[in-house]
Amino acid sequence: MGRYDLRAIRVRQTAKALYDSKRVPDLPPWYNTVGDIPPSEALARPVLRAPPTRGRSRKPSRMFQPLAIHHPEDKLREDFFGDHPWELARPRLIVEDSGNDAKGFNWSSIVQPGKQLDGESVVQRQMWLMKHQSLSKPAAYDQARKEFYRHRHLEAIKQRIAKEEALHVGAYFGKGPLEIGIELEDRTWESWKKWAARQIEDEESMRSQMFSGPQNREAELGNLELDEALEEVQSSVPGSSAGQSALGGAAVHP
Repeated sequence: MGRYDLRAIRVRQTAKALYDSKRVPDLPPWYNTVGDIPPSEALARPVLRAPPTRGRSRKPSRMFQPLAIHHPEDKLREDFFGDHPWELARPRLIVEDSGNDAKGFNWSSIVQPGKQLDGESVVQRQMWLMKHQSLSKPAAYDQARKEFYRHRHLEAIKQRIAKEEALHVGAYFGKGPLEIGIELEDRTWESWKKWAARQIEDEESMRSQMFSGPQNREAELGNLELDEALEEVQSSVPGSSAGQSALGGAAVHP
């Protein structure tokens, strides 16, 4: 902190000393307020105490570090959401009136008025069973989990019946998450097929260019085109039945 004592209990006196010595032109705006409401001398954080040692006492190296806070619900939440990871994807209502509304419920029942049924209900119900009915941790977890399954199943039935009644009177519902997912999958599949077709065409053209060379013209001509070409040149072929007679050269003996 340097040469100035900037502790909370001494900060007003330090500011007054700086002003009296003409090092600052004016007093800070909070000078009178701190004089009327002085800061507390008690530490805001719990202090880590060094273990007793023989001989000379040793000062803890991290004296003002806050203590680790452990809640018994943390391990129960870890177990439940580890077994039910998709419960974290469900929308939850996180608005509370007092910041600790869960303590105002009576967890003798897992269903509470004004609170949606979620994983936190299982955790609080399990803690209530362990505390008031002296059940073990696995037994309380199994009972709370089975109650959760039963009420969640009843909610699904109620929602299905309400949807069927709404459809019966003419209501229209948009596409569900499964239908939207199937459409996206089909669209991706079609685009992939087009891409695969282009890749195959490119590979075939590259292979044909690698083995390109003198081509057989007769193989490329069709039958009709080949016959027409032969008729055009047949009259000028020497020695043929329709061509001209051979001129000069060696005598031909029969």
